[in-house]
Amino acid sequence: MSRAQEPHRHFFPFGNPFRNISSRGSQLSPRLHHQLNGFEGTLSERLQKLIPKDKDDVLSLSWMKLAMESLYETHNDIKTLIAELELPVSEWDEKWIDVYLDISVKLLDICIAFSSELTRLNQGNILLQCLLHNLESNSSDRFIRASSSLKSWRQHISSKNPRVETCRPILESLVESLNMPEVKKSAKGKVLMRAMYGVKVETVYICSVFAAAFSGSAKNLKELTIPDTVLWAQAFNDLQTYVNGEIRNIFSHGQFTVIKELDAVNACVKNLNPMIQEGLGDFEVESFKSSVSDLGRLTAKLSQGLDVLSKEVDGFFKIVLTGRDALLCNLRATGSFPDTMPGRNIEGQVLR
Repeated sequence: MSRAQEPHRHFFPFGNPFRNISSRGSQLSPRLHHQLNGFEGTLSERLQKLIPKDKDDVLSLSWMKLAMESLYETHNDIKTLIAELELPVSEWDEKWIDVYLDISVKLLDICIAFSSELTRLNQGNILLQCLLHNLESNSSDRFIRASSSLKSWRQHISSKNPRVETCRPILESLVESLNMPEVKKSAKGKVLMRAMYGVKVETVYICSVFAAAFSGSAKNLKELTIPDTVLWAQAFNDLQTYVNGEIRNIFSHGQFTVIKELDAVNACVKNLNPMIQEGLGDFEVESFKSSVSDLGRLTAKLSQGLDVLSKEVDGFFKIVLTGRDALLCNLRATGSFPDTMPGRNIEGQVLR
């Protein structure tokens, strides 16, 4: 819902892009209405499913996996809608193409940054395995070696990833793109632009949540204002209000890390640290064994969660890339491939 003091001008410098659809619905055929309502209804259901049932789910790897799955499905839906609209690329307004290609390049950059961070976190698991190996050893110097592994892990996990730091300006530019060219002549174009708006809003918001989690900074978290004319407005506002509130609460407590599974590992390590540094007393042996067992279980859960999330991010990367490639191939086939098109050399620039 739009704020009273902030009408749609911030996101819609060309006027309300939904005016022609909402106030002059007769311009759309029943078939187009059905397609648009189907797309927006599905998006609304998808956003509702992302509202956590419990605050502890926020910024868990399992919730982040669901969020990335949701993005994949929404981007897959827009590909299906484009095919169903039977709107040839040759009839696309050049502004639509420019916006699509520019946004897709930025999304690919964000995916690369996320993949880089997930790889870095997985590398930290190697240090945890070394820590566990040392703690389970019977060697006389096991605590000395365990202390070294523990220090290395904490330094590695608390370090900053330069690639993640690049997400903030990209997200800022994506927020500025949350408008669409006004479509005057094409009813199919109106449906396409309104559906793409929904895709952009969900994508920008979810990516901002991931960027906040991976960077450890709430500054990357976005608060988006959307018009109440879209069918998914309430679901999105409910999701954003709940998740943003919990994330800001997590950051306000100054935790070592905001990713739940990683934080659980850190809490277990903190519990073990005095025993590693000072040695075991007569009554601490069982407590020590229990804590080492907990660390092994939590480390395995963290590793599995990171692996699954990495696959989801890779899947999202691929659907953005294949959608972009399909558009470029169609543009080449129709001979409408201007040299000034943004990101046209992405095939040679994207490195996985």
